Amino acid sequence: MIYAITALFAFQLLGEILVQTLSLPLPGPLAGMLLLALALLIRGGVPASLESTASVMLQNLMLLFIPAVTGVMLYFDRVAEEWQPFLIATFGGTIITLIVTAVVLNRLLKNRQEEE
Repeated sequence: MIYAITALFAFQLLGEILVQTLSLPLPGPLAGMLLLALALLIRGGVPASLESTASVMLQNLMLLFIPAVTGVMLYFDRVAEEWQPFLIATFGGTIITLIVTAVVLNRLLKNRQEEE
């Protein structure tokens, strides 16, 4: 588990370095996750330790949102003033996420049925 967490942080650091060095308009952690995905594609699979560690982290994902929610509540007066863009962004993001997830799942299921 320690090696898997270290690998996740190492890829996040590599992403931060890449973004800062090349002045990319991406968050560093996103670039790191893209690098990790590329490394896993090249490797041909996910190591068991990384898979189990990621599973535990995903099971406790809500704990990672607590700081963000706290930050929003600190600026509640500003959210109250600008509630319309906040609401549009929230619902728009949710709708886009649901549509993209449905399309990807549909394509994956079709590919799986074709393989069988």
